[in-house]
Amino acid sequence: MKITLFSILVIVLLQGCKNSSTSADRIPVAEVGKTILYYDEIPELLNNGATGSDSVALVQNYINMWAKRKLLLMKAEENLSIELKNEVAKQLEETRSNLLIYQYQRQMMLEKMDTVITEAEMESYYASNEKAFTLNSNIVKALFIKLPLETPGIDRIKILARSNNQADLQQLESLCFQFAEKFDDFNEDWVTMDRLSIELHEDIENQESFLRRNTFHESTDSSSVFLISVRDYRLRSSLAPFEYVKSDIRRIIWNTRRFELIQSLENGIYNDALKDNRFKIY
Repeated sequence: MKITLFSILVIVLLQGCKNSSTSADRIPVAEVGKTILYYDEIPELLNNGATGSDSVALVQNYINMWAKRKLLLMKAEENLSIELKNEVAKQLEETRSNLLIYQYQRQMMLEKMDTVITEAEMESYYASNEKAFTLNSNIVKALFIKLPLETPGIDRIKILARSNNQADLQQLESLCFQFAEKFDDFNEDWVTMDRLSIELHEDIENQESFLRRNTFHESTDSSSVFLISVRDYRLRSSLAPFEYVKSDIRRIIWNTRRFELIQSLENGIYNDALKDNRFKIY
């Protein structure tokens, strides 16, 4: 190494004092074989508040780690067989090729692919592929409320939770804001019954029977009351609601477009190469 701790400290102290006349001068701080580490290559470890001896220690630690890695690399290059070196070179070239192709495909997608997916397109795909959207779980639209056992006016809350009237629901929300430990309508989206079971802290063994028999469920533990008001449900093995699979359909259509664009791109490049005699099959 070509630097002392004192030199490092001087560099650290003077780094902020450089002017335009010296900024182009690179300061070497260490050397391994024919590889030189310059001060400007050291990450800005000093911007996190470290000063004085702490700064010196940070820089010295970085230099030591850099040297160990370079020395290990030199040792590997000296001792690995030609076969293993060739395999590494092959893997590096494959990685480079994959990255270049990926970036080119991405650029072409940004320039040429239609990313607008309309509601009508998604509905059409849904109608044409209903068998692909069979539910694997029981799902519900529900309201979940968790209250302390001693909540004042709890009977009124239970009545309001059963209601579908908008005014009642607004009153319910106001009361739950005051007293409930948790009040969740899941953004009025479909959720699985398994998720509700987690909220209830109990396992509902026969979910299908439960859903057929209950639009409202109440349970308690030592400190809380749990209320579930089921607004709608779909059973497993039935057709999933469009809203439930809408994001999946959007992703499917997008991926299909992406695949078709890449296929068209590859085929176009291939055919152009044949025409221009840049590719021959012997």
